[in-house]
Amino acid sequence: MKSVDEVAVIIQARLCSERVPRKMIRDFCGSSLFEIGVKKILDSSVIPKENFYVSVYEDELKDVANKYGVNIFERSEESATNDNSLQTIYEWHDKLPPQFKYVVLVSACTPLLKTETIDGFFQAYVDQDERGLMAVIDKRNYFWNDKGTMVTPWPDGQTIMNTKAVAPTYEAAHTMYGSRLDTIKDNIWMGSFKNSDPTLYVVPEIESFDIDYEWQFTLGEILFWKTIEGNSNEDAENS
Repeated sequence: MKSVDEVAVIIQARLCSERVPRKMIRDFCGSSLFEIGVKKILDSSVIPKENFYVSVYEDELKDVANKYGVNIFERSEESATNDNSLQTIYEWHDKLPPQFKYVVLVSACTPLLKTETIDGFFQAYVDQDERGLMAVIDKRNYFWNDKGTMVTPWPDGQTIMNTKAVAPTYEAAHTMYGSRLDTIKDNIWMGSFKNSDPTLYVVPEIESFDIDYEWQFTLGEILFWKTIEGNSNEDAENS
């Protein structure tokens, strides 16, 4: 079990995306992906505001953080343009205040991710003894490897492909990650990826909708508006 005070929460962002240029700061449903992500953390009921940092290089992103009074880690240009070195990308691993021994990294590319889900992940990480935690989605389907060999067990007694009967397979959700900070220098992010290291935390599949391409940006806006409308209607029914 960890102390809440030991766990930093970071949103890391940059504007040099090649597939969706400036996606973090572009208009997204009257806001931006980065601003929406920041507001989710600030709405948290379990994450102290002083534990929350954004790791950013460009001034436009710093302006959003300053608007909400969020701690800023001054990301270097090298970090913002590097995709190869773990220590460079996560250069904050040995530069945060010394009370932080762990980090929860939250993606701002997943606008449907809810604050309640972030809170659940954060609390689960604090409560566990293990060093790593990774958000995943539960996939109940049949899968084969590149040799054509089935890698999901065929259910006993099953004669048709009924996905309700298949054992779950877990897929990376690309939303949240929990790791020790001191292992990053040794190229260990979250865990060894062997023997349940890191442990897995299941999140709703719709909340893991990740924007990496222009078509996903467009579809993400539609889904986000639908989510807002759905929440508004539910609130009205409960009032």
